[in-house]
Amino acid sequence: MTVAAGAAAAVLAGAFPGASAAPTPTAPTAQQQSASYVYRVTGGVARAEALLREGFDVLEERQGGDLFVMGSAEVGARLRAGGHRASVEQVLPPVAWAPPARSGQAAVLDAAAAEETYAGGYRTVNAQYAHLDQVARDHAALATVVDYGDSWRKSRGSGGYDLKAICITKKNAGDCALSTAAPKPRLFVMGQLHAREITTGDVAYRWIDHLTDGYGTDSQVTTLLDTTEVWVVPIANPDGVDIVQRGGSYPYLQRKNANNSNGAGCGTTGGSSQVGIDLNRNTSSGYGTGSSTSPCSETYRGPSANSEVETKALQSLWRSLYRDRRATGTGAAAPADTTGMVISMHSYSNMVLFPWGFNSAVKSGNDTSLRAIARQMASLAGGWRYGQPGEILYNAGGATDDWVYDDLGVSSFVWEIGNPSGNCSGFTPAYSCQTSLYWPKVKGMLLYAASKTARPYAG
Repeated sequence: MTVAAGAAAAVLAGAFPGASAAPTPTAPTAQQQSASYVYRVTGGVARAEALLREGFDVLEERQGGDLFVMGSAEVGARLRAGGHRASVEQVLPPVAWAPPARSGQAAVLDAAAAEETYAGGYRTVNAQYAHLDQVARDHAALATVVDYGDSWRKSRGSGGYDLKAICITKKNAGDCALSTAAPKPRLFVMGQLHAREITTGDVAYRWIDHLTDGYGTDSQVTTLLDTTEVWVVPIANPDGVDIVQRGGSYPYLQRKNANNSNGAGCGTTGGSSQVGIDLNRNTSSGYGTGSSTSPCSETYRGPSANSEVETKALQSLWRSLYRDRRATGTGAAAPADTTGMVISMHSYSNMVLFPWGFNSAVKSGNDTSLRAIARQMASLAGGWRYGQPGEILYNAGGATDDWVYDDLGVSSFVWEIGNPSGNCSGFTPAYSCQTSLYWPKVKGMLLYAASKTARPYAG
């Protein structure tokens, strides 16, 4: 496993924008026929909408007017046939990646399940869930596990997983209840809505341990848990992660859930023809912008807004945790005494994003406060970029952060965690990058987010 992870890291370390470009292959070798490529597409950011509408896997990175698309050799041919100016930025050949022993939720989340890893140390869905249960047993005065729904596969009786969250606070009467009358403000942190973004699940795992192990010994953590509820969903898309962790001889870069009812002919190995629906393009807020109507596309938005069980379950959970404080209309502001914050962690590109994502020309009623918080988050991270998605990336609707602010008025952010180039970049960085780089950086951001949760709009 260690050798396999090292091989993967060696390939991915230079595989993204900023690395030396590989020549455009004229006739792929046998190895390259199963490889993935990163293509640089020129022509200005206005081209992003066309690329997303046409179903290309547009990465969360932009350099000037250049965008980056991942896919097979066939994707490169489609780009050029569609009139896009595309060149190969890098070749990502297949790498060794041993899969976990089992697929689907374990009947018993025991010690063996807790030790399941892949790609050098990343936890499987079963390991994440076993960890939640163990934390709740070891820290009964602090932690409560909540089953908030079922994944698509489980809802269809075809395997799948529960959807699980953990509430962490120094528990008193009324704490961790599914009620909007909570006595404490709530910070909500979510990982792996996009399954292949495995850094985010690991950050969530470490955040849970930092809070529960630090209570009573770390004064900052103790004060935080005495005054705030912290909710964590380490894996918001477990069916998708199940596909990722079954990568076998090379990673399955599955982005979406596992719903195959709209595209039976789509692939099931996370390639450029990919089963499922993009859960971060599926909400009703800005639905249809920056997404695809092609079921096999990585940005397929689904047959209708809020169609997916994972989407509905999250929305139901948020509505049970937060009061609706905002009037309708894109310019309406939530009042200054609104509490709460939702962080959706994604990767990669070192960005802090906030509403509105569907159109950067439209400012939210709380833009000043959201922008100021994002600026500080980006500064704590060491100089990340920050702004509305269309300001620094591209417009995209149907995202969860837009929905949270739109429906409830709760402050919401997306963090794109991960270097856009060089060492520790990409969707599957070497596991050592989590300890050496990402966790130390994101921990401070999370603690700052928690400190703003009580009154994020109060100045």
